Amino acid sequence: MNQEWSEQNKTMQTQLKKRASFAQGMQTLFSLRKDLMQAMLSCKESLSAADFSVQPFLHATGLHNSTIAYSLWHIFRIEDIVMHTLIAGDEQIFFSGGYQQRMHAPIITTGNELTCGAIADFSAQLDIDGLYQYISEVQHSTEISLNDMPFEMLKSRIPSGRKTVLQGLHVVSEDESAAWLPDYWCGKDIRGLIQMPFSRHWIMHTEAILRIRAKIEKKRSA
Repeated sequence: MNQEWSEQNKTMQTQLKKRASFAQGMQTLFSLRKDLMQAMLSCKESLSAADFSVQPFLHATGLHNSTIAYSLWHIFRIEDIVMHTLIAGDEQIFFSGGYQQRMHAPIITTGNELTCGAIADFSAQLDIDGLYQYISEVQHSTEISLNDMPFEMLKSRIPSGRKTVLQGLHVVSEDESAAWLPDYWCGKDIRGLIQMPFSRHWIMHTEAILRIRAKIEKKRSA
């Protein structure tokens, strides 16, 4: 894991544990997310739209065996679902912003259920400009909500009824690769969800994105 990002993440987690350092912890979180988002945005500046569906590590074991488009989709569909359906109890950006149509997305789920062979096909269907509009709006929305969150809420857990709402939206596949997610999220308090998916999840997939990009650029320059 990137050492700088890892240290920011550790610092943030320590700061969030105490009321006295809570506000500072949120600022550390936002700074980490800003750095990670800049890394994600840099792909749009240096790669073609077609590059976002390239899968250079198809048979590898690890998060880098996907595509950049899939990774971005996965990070922010999960964040949108967790922040809006589970924490805030309101409508996901995906639905309120009409992003399925705007991204030409063939699915509404997190994408966990997609096999390696299906990931490139899925990625090729996505409108990359629409995808970047979506991730920007989700990031902004999440950080507004987190910025308004009191320290006392960190130990709160997801109300039981929201898991039922989530299941009714069918945004998490019933495939075994994804079906565990609602229980996983609802088993955490808000501080745990800030770690996964709002920070560490970003780090893991951003590192995979950068590894994919480096491979694409190396092949191009060979």
